[in-house]
Amino acid sequence: MGNKSVVSIIVLVLIGILLKTTFFEINEGRQAIITQFGKPIGEPITDAGLHFKLPLVQKVQFVDKRILSWDGYPNQIPTKDKKYIKVDTTARWRVTDALKFIQTVRNETGAKARLDALLDSATRDVISNQNLVEAVRNSNGILDMIEERKKEIKELKANGEPVIEDEITGEIEKILEGREKLSNLIAESASKELSKFGIKLIDVQLRRISYEESVETKVYERMISERQRVAQKIRSIGQGEKAKIEGRLARDLREIKSEAYKKAEIVKGRGEAKATKIYAQALSQDPGFYEFTKTMDVYRNSLKESAKFLMSSDGDLFKYFKKSN
Repeated sequence: MGNKSVVSIIVLVLIGILLKTTFFEINEGRQAIITQFGKPIGEPITDAGLHFKLPLVQKVQFVDKRILSWDGYPNQIPTKDKKYIKVDTTARWRVTDALKFIQTVRNETGAKARLDALLDSATRDVISNQNLVEAVRNSNGILDMIEERKKEIKELKANGEPVIEDEITGEIEKILEGREKLSNLIAESASKELSKFGIKLIDVQLRRISYEESVETKVYERMISERQRVAQKIRSIGQGEKAKIEGRLARDLREIKSEAYKKAEIVKGRGEAKATKIYAQALSQDPGFYEFTKTMDVYRNSLKESAKFLMSSDGDLFKYFKKSN
C-alpha cells in the first residue's frame, strides 16, 4: 500500500506539471507568442483567457499590448542660431506586431534601448536644424498680444495718460514651425525605423527645454536687469505723477486761501464801513464830546509817572487843563 501511494502521488505531481506546462493564461492588456525550440510558432495570441500549448517543447513569451511610456535623458543640443540647450523628451509607444517585436528586440528592455538611440538621434537632428524660438513657442499669439498692447499705449498717449513706452523691448521673432510641429517631425523621423521592430510610436513631446548652465546664468542676469530697468521706469513715472498731484494740491490750496482772503477782506471792509458810518453819525451829534474823549485817551496813554515832557502849556494838548483851572 505504501508503494502504491507513493506512485499515485508521483503520478499526480506529473499530471499537475503536465497541465501547468500545457495550459497558460493571458491577462487583459497582454498578448503571447508561442516558441518552439526558440522559434516563434503561429500568430500572436491576443485574446485574454486560458490557452493551450505543447508541454515541455513549447514556451510562451508575453508581450504588453498597452500604451507604454518612454522617458529620454536630457541632451545638450546646439540650435541653428547657436544656442546650446538641454532638451528632455518623452514619448508613448505600443507593440503592434508581437512576432516582429520578439524576433528583433525580444523584450521591452531591448525596445527601450532602440527607442533611446532612435529618438535621441531624431531629436538632435530636428532641434539642431531650427532656431531656439521654434522649440520654445507653439504659436505667434504673443505677437498679437504685443500689437494689442501697442494700440492701448497709443490710446493712452492720445489721452495724455502716463505710459511706459518701452515696456515691450526687443524684437519678438515670428515662428514658422512651433514646438508641436517639431514634436511631430521627431515622431515621423523615428517612426520609420521603429516600425521595423513591430513598434508604433504614438507621439513625442518636448517635456522640458532649458539653457546650458553657464548660458542660463547670463540669461537670468539679463532678465533681472531688464525687469529692474522697467521697474525704475515705473518708479520714475510714479514720481512724476506724485509731483503733478502735489503741484495741483498746492495750486488748489493757494486758490482756496486767495478766495478766503478775498471774502475776509470784503467782510472786513463792510464792517469798517459800517463802523465808520456809526462813528460819523455819533460825531455829528456832539463833536466836542468826541474831541474831549479822544484827548483823555491821549492823556491816559502818554502821561505816565516816569514820563517827562518839555512842552508849552499854551499848546492845544493841555487846553483842557487850562479850562479846569
